[in-house]
Amino acid sequence: MEWEITNNHGDDLLHVVMFPFFAFGHISPFVQLSNKLSLHGVKVSFFSAAGNIDRIKSMLNSNPLTQIVPLTLPAVEGLPPGAQSTADLPREAAELLPGALNLMQPQIKALLVKLKPQFVIFDFAHDWIPPLAAELGIKSMFYCVYLTLLTAFASVPARLPGPERSPTVEEMKKPPPGFPPTSVASLRTFEARDFVIIFMRPHNGGASVYDRVLAGLNGCSAILAKTCYEMEAPYIDYVKSQFKKPLLLAGPVVPEPASGVLDQKWADWLSQFEPSTVIYCSFGSETFLKDDQIKQLALGLELTGLPFFLVLNFPANVDVATELNRALPTGFTERVKGRGIIHSGWVKQQQTLAHSSVGCYVFHAGFSSVIEGIMNDCQLVMLPLKGDQFMNAKLLASDMKIDVEVNRRDEDGYFWKNDIQKAVQTIIGEEGASARANQAKWKEFLLDKEIQSKFIKDLVKVMRDMATMN
Repeated sequence: MEWEITNNHGDDLLHVVMFPFFAFGHISPFVQLSNKLSLHGVKVSFFSAAGNIDRIKSMLNSNPLTQIVPLTLPAVEGLPPGAQSTADLPREAAELLPGALNLMQPQIKALLVKLKPQFVIFDFAHDWIPPLAAELGIKSMFYCVYLTLLTAFASVPARLPGPERSPTVEEMKKPPPGFPPTSVASLRTFEARDFVIIFMRPHNGGASVYDRVLAGLNGCSAILAKTCYEMEAPYIDYVKSQFKKPLLLAGPVVPEPASGVLDQKWADWLSQFEPSTVIYCSFGSETFLKDDQIKQLALGLELTGLPFFLVLNFPANVDVATELNRALPTGFTERVKGRGIIHSGWVKQQQTLAHSSVGCYVFHAGFSSVIEGIMNDCQLVMLPLKGDQFMNAKLLASDMKIDVEVNRRDEDGYFWKNDIQKAVQTIIGEEGASARANQAKWKEFLLDKEIQSKFIKDLVKVMRDMATMN
């Protein structure tokens, strides 16, 4: 399909370029924000690798103010030909994507000259955008698609103990100097070990994730965060004090209810059970459990005695049947027949969560999934496995008090079947009453169209004012 790149809506419209990292965990929040902005009269030109375009097109609202601009990803040694996003790549190869993005600067510059937007809204791996945009008289905005708590804890200037030195695991456990006194006081050992990785240089000698993030945050005209004061006031104020520049808030960017219906076979199966009795368990398309943890998870779900729908995905180029056979406990599928489904592959998640029989959601704490769970009255059991997921779980459990997190071993994050069983029983039992009450209040807030629309209206107003400033 050919896409005609246009700039024919006149000079009176606010025009932004959206340029997310080539991972759908980043692309999706950029799409959701694009949908909100275009509904408020903002023209959006959405940049991504050509191979991602069809999927993006299915997610973007059909709107005359929105166009998708395909990019050519340069060849880089070690990056498989045809790879267009992290979904196509093993972790080692995904490290090479930022290097390929660096080589796109002439291509991006030519497009910006042609499009003449007022803003480029960019992602963590594009730390070269601010100087390039400034050269063309365009303002740049670093869009933090994760909670501000993550930026406040891990990515502020105060975090690094010294130039050219990474924090130790023990240093990473503690918040940076000046961090606000909140209920999020420290990391566990396995969480800190995961975060230390962002300070390490990749094998090809490029910049670390921390260096890229810091350069982008320091260099941009303004920081844009997918959050609001109601959720993260102390962390927003701390990040503002660290970077001393405008920090604009998009609000939670609540997605519209999913169109379409749940596949009939899943709808029929779920409809066998009483309302709010089924556990739905999924970790998304790019978060994978190890075999021994799949075993404990499956046994834990079995121990609850409740019906469950378990979705397990695996890295690309893996034989799913072999993996499932190896990972699931012996005799498990026979024992849970009739009350447990194990599936690998795509499932319409919003529609599944919205089904009246689903009442508990065990998942990785990805924030888009958090919002979907809250909006569909599912009680949340968090099992975060990496990076931002750890911080999402902390905010929800410690500050917002609306979920239960699975107990883990401090050293390596290992959990047992009894930890899964206990977390589920806690959130659905008497102990979970206060969490359920808190969640109901947050659901009301997220579904208040007037409040959510005001976040975007206020953002657009500030952007219009910035666009007219020299």
